[in-house]
Amino acid sequence: QLVESGGGSVQAGGSLTLSCAASTYGYSEEFMGWFRQAPGKAREGVAAIYGGITTYYDDSVKGRFTISQDNAKPMLYLQMNALKPEDTAMYYCAADLVTGGNWRSIDHWSYWGQGTQVTVS
Repeated sequence: QLVESGGGSVQAGGSLTLSCAASTYGYSEEFMGWFRQAPGKAREGVAAIYGGITTYYDDSVKGRFTISQDNAKPMLYLQMNALKPEDTAMYYCAADLVTGGNWRSIDHWSYWGQGTQVTVS
């Protein structure tokens, strides 16, 4: 089970940190990711992390967002800085990427959280 938190409303240029609490039952936490979906748009990959070390980012968030993982808890985080109105979306945590899968593809992830809303004005 994945449970996101930390969303909210913030002014442009502000920061938020999203958290995803991950149950250790039933799936691998080796590869985890963050996606977002704005109204009327497809869900898109924001960032992913492999083995707690290797990270991947969409170009739109590079240099502003940082994905990190704490396997001891276990938790997944997304630190978001210099937020822009176009970052407004529902943000989802994802886990258990299929072997050899494309982290950007929503079809390649097995588990999803319920989402947390981020609004930037």
